[in-house]
Amino acid sequence: MKKVFLLVLCIAAVTGIMGCKNKETVSPPSRPGKVIATAAYETYFGTVPQVDKGTAYAFVIFFPSSKVPGKVVPFPFFTFDEGTIKKVAIERLLGGMDVGSYHGEFIPFPSGTRLVTLKEDHGTITATFSKELEKSPEAATAHALALTLRQFKGVKAVRALVEGKESLLSTLIDKTDEGTVLQPSPPRLLSITATRDKGAKNIDEVNAFFDRPVDIKELKLFTSTGQPFAGEIYHSVFDMAAVLKPEAPEQFKAGMPVKVLWKVIDKRGRQAEGDSIRSLDIKER
Repeated sequence: MKKVFLLVLCIAAVTGIMGCKNKETVSPPSRPGKVIATAAYETYFGTVPQVDKGTAYAFVIFFPSSKVPGKVVPFPFFTFDEGTIKKVAIERLLGGMDVGSYHGEFIPFPSGTRLVTLKEDHGTITATFSKELEKSPEAATAHALALTLRQFKGVKAVRALVEGKESLLSTLIDKTDEGTVLQPSPPRLLSITATRDKGAKNIDEVNAFFDRPVDIKELKLFTSTGQPFAGEIYHSVFDMAAVLKPEAPEQFKAGMPVKVLWKVIDKRGRQAEGDSIRSLDIKER
């Protein structure tokens, strides 16, 4: 089977400029979307990727490091809902990031920890948590909460309550500064994940997920015996993955080994490459 690898830097741009034209009328071009980033995002991850439509928001979640006690690691995230962005950020922080090449690198929050309420009053964010938060390491938790919430426009102060009572975390939050942040490592490949419609027999795409927006200089997928998978490869939305549209989707089975060869660079100029075999995960949607 002939190998075909076509890298399209912005797949959505194609649909964004399509229109109906004739001699009498010309439809105006569609307005491109935009991504609004916090200053923290731009500091650690550079310029934002483009979207074909709508308004997205780029921000950072600061996960407590298990390698360097008291320090946090920035991780990029995106949403299209500005109204819930702070709540989403905290809930995602509580959920942790124990996947792929980041397994074991972040301190998890105690099991069962929940965000009960999140209120804002004249620039002060008050976050109330369930009692499980009391078991979390104080310094790491305070730094993670403070930096994750302070990046958002208008936030001047952060208070942490546990079951309605003021927590010692609030004092530590007030003392948190950017000196607690570790610089991001070079880009990492997180996983090779295929997707299919619920109940479908075959997958329709294979994603090589990275930990941040990247420019893909090279990416190839092979069987464990070195045979290339035929199909076209695109950048995903937010440039967080390379997406293979396979010519023979029946080849892909859950758990099968997939060899991946990749070379990428992030928006801050950090480069990385790899050549490894990953087990294929399949998700239904």
